[in-house]
Amino acid sequence: MNTDTAQAASGGMRWPQVLLIVLATILITIGGTWWALKTYLFASEFKPVELSVQEEQVLKSKLQALGYQTGGRSMGREPAPSDDLNAEGFLKPEPYSEAGARREVSFNERELNAMLAKNTDLAKKLAIDLSDDLVSARLLVPMDADFPVLGGKTLRFNAGVEMAYLQGRPVIVLKGVSIMGVPIPNAWLGGLKNIDLVSEFGSQEGFWKSFSEGVDNIRVENGKITVRLKE
Repeated sequence: MNTDTAQAASGGMRWPQVLLIVLATILITIGGTWWALKTYLFASEFKPVELSVQEEQVLKSKLQALGYQTGGRSMGREPAPSDDLNAEGFLKPEPYSEAGARREVSFNERELNAMLAKNTDLAKKLAIDLSDDLVSARLLVPMDADFPVLGGKTLRFNAGVEMAYLQGRPVIVLKGVSIMGVPIPNAWLGGLKNIDLVSEFGSQEGFWKSFSEGVDNIRVENGKITVRLKE
């Protein structure tokens, strides 16, 4: 009785079966490693948001209400409306007035990401998500080729900021930052994680005090953010 026959009779595996198992294990390991590298180190760029014609018209009207002129689907600049120009083509002077001025600004998630796509080079590297009381951002950071170990790779950053308006003032809380899915320790963030930045720094002169005093309301809902300014 040869070796293969003896192994078969004793319920053991023949060497071709063992070889197949080893090869399968190697393939699974390689596939898992490639998936991890592609997901975390070789992160692909985000697909820029493209608005429909109707969505672009709505965004265009919002930006025009804020004094920003847009040029259709290109979202570029366009000449001032003819009613604002005199016969010589110069801008007409007019007295300043706040009567009827809009004090509330509202954008949805698609509009924010579309503005990134049209106006900056961050469209393929930055994406914003809006959920209830939470603004989240995903950022891809290409590393310099000379950087140790990770040179030439792309790192994926995620961050979350709570935004709300409670007890007559805005609430801005850093919920956390992660790199490649690993949360950064609070100590490395300067101890700012889960701290209301307005409450912590709003009593001091500076940005947070001015910001707090100028905002009348902030609402972040699923897919939408609205900010109302004080007079």
